[in-house]
Amino acid sequence: MLAQRFSGVAVSPGRARGPVVRVAEPLGEPAHGPKPADPSAEAARIAPATGAVAARLEALAEAATGEAATILITTAAMAADPALTSEAERLVVAEGLPAARAIYEAANGFAKSLAAAGGYMAERVRDIEDVRDRVVAELLGVSPPGVPELLSPSVLVARDLAPADTAGLNPDLVLALVTEEGGPTSHTAILARALGIPAVVAVRGLLGLDAEVLLVDGDTGEVEVADPTAGILVSTKAGLGEWDGVGKTSDGHRVKVLGNVGAPGDAHAAADAGAEGVGLFRTEFCYLDAPAEPAVAEQRMAYTAVLTPFAGKPVIVRTLDAGADKPLDFLSPEAEPNPALGVRGLRVAFDRPDVLDRQLEAIAGAAADSGADVSVMAPMVATAAEAAWFAERARAAGIARAGVMIEIPAAALAAREIFDAVDFVSVGTNDLAQYTFAADRQLGAVATLNDPWQPALLRLIAWIGEAARATGKPAGVCGEAAADPLLARVLTGLGMTSLSMNASSIHGVGASLAAVTWEECETLAQAVLAAPDPGTARSLASRKD
Repeated sequence: MLAQRFSGVAVSPGRARGPVVRVAEPLGEPAHGPKPADPSAEAARIAPATGAVAARLEALAEAATGEAATILITTAAMAADPALTSEAERLVVAEGLPAARAIYEAANGFAKSLAAAGGYMAERVRDIEDVRDRVVAELLGVSPPGVPELLSPSVLVARDLAPADTAGLNPDLVLALVTEEGGPTSHTAILARALGIPAVVAVRGLLGLDAEVLLVDGDTGEVEVADPTAGILVSTKAGLGEWDGVGKTSDGHRVKVLGNVGAPGDAHAAADAGAEGVGLFRTEFCYLDAPAEPAVAEQRMAYTAVLTPFAGKPVIVRTLDAGADKPLDFLSPEAEPNPALGVRGLRVAFDRPDVLDRQLEAIAGAAADSGADVSVMAPMVATAAEAAWFAERARAAGIARAGVMIEIPAAALAAREIFDAVDFVSVGTNDLAQYTFAADRQLGAVATLNDPWQPALLRLIAWIGEAARATGKPAGVCGEAAADPLLARVLTGLGMTSLSMNASSIHGVGASLAAVTWEECETLAQAVLAAPDPGTARSLASRKD
């Protein structure tokens, strides 16, 4: 009898087999009634409920580190947001809704606004839905949805996992993670990699599957129903291999292995993991919760805290990636019909160059304070003229080395001209895939299009690599693709000179590169470029491992 096999998107490497534990579905919509006899008393129940949920999430954050801690803190802040509480209280008093229904509708209103904003803000929809479900459960006096208590090693199966649930997983008990929804850049995927748990997402038909034991391949994306009597509880995860801390192939071809950071905790984690520097410092943490633009001195202090662990080492600071998809009150964004294609990233600075200039001043000051070797790069650059405009302002601010992110197909095709204007480029594979395939990277239905092994995406990166070689300037990758140890070899063969990733992936990528020669990377890259689909591309690379 043939085994049942399903395919999804591989997002965290390793193979595991074990008994299935299903994650409970959300509670569903709470009832509209009955109308509370005392609306004021009913409304008064909401603040304690949101406070209790926030406190539990904060407690989880204190026990977590790195990316997991950051996500839990963000989710706790959403639960404690007074705007959510006050809107729910208003619905109780003005419309006579029970407290549980009121918080459900208030949270849905916030989620709808985030989804309409697109990009980074749309990625927070799952967070607010998780907060909603937790507060509803608190108000109803029932157990919140999420991962049940695991008594033995298991394979978790879910529609999707809330970031807070994923952050709290115990890798000693979770053999693998499989979801029907989600994508390669979702928090579920990022945290699974950070925890070293094999994971496959966007597996169509998963929830209709009746299986006791599953075999999960986080390298190929294959999920197979396994014999419940043979070898359950056996897990094989990708080995780290040997790495001396210097990013290079076995024959000495240099490829810097860098960290992606967004806060001081991330920087310390990356430094502890052996990162040779930082390939992407996201500066949004300094702005997103600020009612007004932070003063230069405040920014300088915040950036210094992130840069200090990398004194004497290279750090690439990305300037503010905000705009229609990350609305900030002090920028007064206008409503746009399609925010993902609107005024975001560097485009904001064309109308508000003063905001960029003050940030560049703060970055230059932080570089002096920390001793880090700082470069800057701009997000969402489409043309060589835009790149030149940014580089001129960066150098005027006293920052000698300026580059741009390539995350728009037009910029990839104009890479040669862009290199003439800047000192380096960094490929943001998450957005580059999204814009290349016209596929929302958070939508599970199109997750396979955002698979970083897509040959069309890799061909664009090859074009960038050719331009880098022709101009003698460096090109790196700072998207999630760089965290895949096998794909790292392909990217190296395509001409990338640095790879930047979360702290947990640094050793694995360094070890993977150290196990192959530069010529093997080039040969592998050419084979993958000729593949008809991502599955074949991944299979070709795996056979050469």
